[in-house]
Amino acid sequence: MVMSYFQYPRYVSVSEKRARAEKKIRQLRKKNADLAPVIIEGRTLARTWWGQSWNANLERYADYRNRIERGRSYVRHLAVLDLRIDKGAVSALVQGSRSKPYAVDIKIEALPKTNWGKIIAACADQLDSLQDLLAGRFPKALAHLFMAKGSGLFPTPEEIQFSCSCPDWASMCKHVAATLYGIGARLDQDPSLFFMLRRVNMDDLIAKALEETTGQWIQKAEDNTQPTIAEADLGNVFGIDMDAMPDFGTITAEAAAIHSVTDKPKKAARPPQGASRKQLKTKAVDEKNQILDLVQRATNGIKAVELHQKSGIAIIKIRNVLYQAHRKGAIEKASRGVYRAKAAQPKQLSVADRQVAVLAAVRAAPKGIRAPQVAEATGLRLATVRPVMARLLAESAIRRVSRGVYGPPSPTRKKKSTIATGAILSMIKTHPKGVGIAALKEQSGCEEKQLRNIIFRLFKSGKIRRAGRGIYLAASERK
Repeated sequence: MVMSYFQYPRYVSVSEKRARAEKKIRQLRKKNADLAPVIIEGRTLARTWWGQSWNANLERYADYRNRIERGRSYVRHLAVLDLRIDKGAVSALVQGSRSKPYAVDIKIEALPKTNWGKIIAACADQLDSLQDLLAGRFPKALAHLFMAKGSGLFPTPEEIQFSCSCPDWASMCKHVAATLYGIGARLDQDPSLFFMLRRVNMDDLIAKALEETTGQWIQKAEDNTQPTIAEADLGNVFGIDMDAMPDFGTITAEAAAIHSVTDKPKKAARPPQGASRKQLKTKAVDEKNQILDLVQRATNGIKAVELHQKSGIAIIKIRNVLYQAHRKGAIEKASRGVYRAKAAQPKQLSVADRQVAVLAAVRAAPKGIRAPQVAEATGLRLATVRPVMARLLAESAIRRVSRGVYGPPSPTRKKKSTIATGAILSMIKTHPKGVGIAALKEQSGCEEKQLRNIIFRLFKSGKIRRAGRGIYLAASERK
C-alpha cells in the first residue's frame, strides 16, 4: 500500500488573519463602496435577543450542532467580507485560504401562513409597540412561542438551503457556517431584517392590539361625553346676548352676484415673517446639533430609532439630518442603518518617522515580531511596513530571528571568525554525546546563520562529525 505524506500548512496567527481580511476589505471597497462586512467586537457573537436566538436556534439542531461551530473563528477574524440580507435570501463573500473570496448563497423558505396566524393571535394583547418587539422586550411566553421548534418564527434545517463556491466537500463548509453566524450579528444591528428574511410583515403582530385599544378609546369617549353648555351660560361666559340677532345689513343683488363669482377658497397663509420664522430656523438648527451630538457620543454607532427615543425629534427630521451629514462627510455608516462619528484620518508620516515607529515596535519585542503585528502596533499599512523592515534589516538595525520573524540586534558583538570557530569547537568537545545547534546558539550567543557557517567549516575540515540529525561531536570522540 502506497502512502502519501502531505506537508502541514503554515500556522497563521489571528492578527495576520485580520490583517489579510482588512486588506481585502479595502480592495473590495474601491470597487464597491457599499461593502457591508460583519465586524464582531469582543468574543460575543451576538448581544441582543434576536441575534442570540438566531444562533441558539441553529445550534440546537443535531444536523447543525457539530458543523456550524466551524465558522465561529472565521466570523470573528473578519472573514465575512460582505453580507446582504433580502427577502428569503442571504448572499455573502467569505475570505478563505485563497486570495479570491468564496461566494455563499443561502435560501430560507417563507414562514408558513398557519404558523404566522397562530403567532399573530397569541401576540394580540401582549405586545405594546414595535420598538419593544425589536428590542426583545416582551413576555417570556412569547419568547417560548417564537422559539418553538417547527411552529415558531425561526427556520428549521429543512427550510434552509445553502451553497458555496469553495472546493470543500462537506455539507456545511466553514464559509457557510461563518455566514450563518454573520446573520446573527447583523440581526443585532437591525432586528427588522429577520422579518424581511422570513417574508412576513412585523406590523401584523400588533395590528390587532391597536384595533382593540382604539375600540376601547372610542367606547370610553362615548361613555364620557362632555355635557353641552346651555346658551344662557355660554352668553355669560363670552358676555353676549344669545337672543339678539346681529344685523349684518342687506346685501344687494349686485354684491351677491359679485360675491358668488369671486368667492373662491383662499390659499393657506404663509408663515409670518420676522421673529417667528427666525425661531423656526433656530429650532431646526438646535435639533440638528442635538442629533449630531448624540451620533458623536455613540462610539459603536446609533440608529435613527434610537435617536428618536433619546431626543423626541420626529423620525423624518432625524433621517434627513443623517442623510445630509453623511453626504457631506460629517458622519459615516458603521453598518446598514447605523451611523457614527467619522474616524479621524491618520496623519501621514514621513519616511524617517515610519522607520522610527517600526524600529520601536521591533525593539519592544525581544523574542521577535512579524510584519502584520508591527503594522497593528504602529497603525501603518502592511504594504508600508514590509519595505521599511527590509531597509532596517539591510542596515543591520534589526535581525532575522527565524522565517518571517524579526527582532532587535543581538546584544553581543560578533567575534572574529577564527576566535568564534575555536570557541564553538571547544564547546562541542565538552559534549561527548553530541550537542545540537540550539544549545550551541544559547551557549555562544552567536547568530544562527553565523553558527551554521562555523559548523559547516568544522565539518568539512574533519574536526567534527555528525552523531545524528542536527547533533555534532568532536571527530576524536565515539558514540
